[in-house]
Amino acid sequence: MFRVTQYLQEVHNPTPLAPKRNPPGPVVIWNLVRRCNLACQHCYSISADIDFPGELTTAEIFRTMDDLKAFGVPVLILSGGEPLLRPDIYAIAHRAKAMGFYVGLSTNGTLIDGGNIASISGVGFDYVGISLDGLAATHDRFRRKAGAFNASLAGVRLCRDAGIKVGLRFTLTQDNAHDLPGMLELMEAERVSKFYLSHLNYGGRGNINRKTDAVFQTTRRAMDLVFETAWKHVVAGRPREFVTGNNDADGVYLLHWVRSRFPEREAHLRARLAQWGGNSSGVNIANIDNLGDVHPDTFWWDYRLGNVGERPFSAIWQDTSDPLLAGMKAVPRKVKGRCGACSHFDICGGNTRVRAWQLTGDAWAEDPGCYLDDDELGIAGDCERVARKPYIRVRRADATA
Repeated sequence: MFRVTQYLQEVHNPTPLAPKRNPPGPVVIWNLVRRCNLACQHCYSISADIDFPGELTTAEIFRTMDDLKAFGVPVLILSGGEPLLRPDIYAIAHRAKAMGFYVGLSTNGTLIDGGNIASISGVGFDYVGISLDGLAATHDRFRRKAGAFNASLAGVRLCRDAGIKVGLRFTLTQDNAHDLPGMLELMEAERVSKFYLSHLNYGGRGNINRKTDAVFQTTRRAMDLVFETAWKHVVAGRPREFVTGNNDADGVYLLHWVRSRFPEREAHLRARLAQWGGNSSGVNIANIDNLGDVHPDTFWWDYRLGNVGERPFSAIWQDTSDPLLAGMKAVPRKVKGRCGACSHFDICGGNTRVRAWQLTGDAWAEDPGCYLDDDELGIAGDCERVARKPYIRVRRADATA
């Protein structure tokens, strides 16, 4: 996750650079259930409104939570499917809070109503993220259900009015980018405290001339709008939080944005961004799916590191005999192509490895989702380019429920 507001605050009011402190353990995004009341066209878990066999029991989840806590995991994001369809969701969430985890709920929001808002509030969730794919017509089309937008927005309002920190989660695509300005206006009108823009984990649209590519132009315009909106809030001192995810090139793009506007702050921001270091899948981000399989992040469901029913998460996460996990944890990662030649590799960390893997079958190839051109990345001369395979299945995915 790239914390746009945090870095823009450093541009507005720089603070001394302190030594980097690594988190004690990874953030765990836990898909507790695969069942969902919607059938979204971009679902990474390929959920449906049916029961899926083999899901972890409450007792198995509690045992895993004990191991996660002992291993130093600080954050649990409870997701799905739709996590509110799991009958024991409140028992799981209450126990997680009692154990001292930061606990988030990632939901489509349609099931939040007057009948359960007291139970949701009673958990004390640190954050509830509700996915909206655009304004009403766009969202309902993406979610394949008339009225889904209004139901989700009602859930946002109930959480807000109950004093729960709630945020909008928006996955940017060519088909909904036109709604981004309206989504940011909606955030302001509804007094929502957080906005999360997720990039689509797609297979890529080319290797060069990214500034003129239609997809990359859309991304750049969207990021400009997010940066400009976040900056206005920072300057005005308004408590709004803007973050992005699934494209660590956002850090490099922000550096260029600041260079063109506040060149005297560029060096300070660059030091901050390098300390962040970019992508941390397989290191500080982990995923457990509904069956207990462990993955480097939520987009690696085709790659199984192990299962918490067979081995503790703590053992799986430290087992670098797995070549993918070993490569993820390598410092620095050994990446190829534009990513390997990039002068800003220390900021981005090679970006999202799953896109490279889905497009080429090589997890260490350049990330085809990088929307900056060679000049912006400080790449001189020719370098190895992505070699496309005829077909690699790409899981088009939202970042949440």
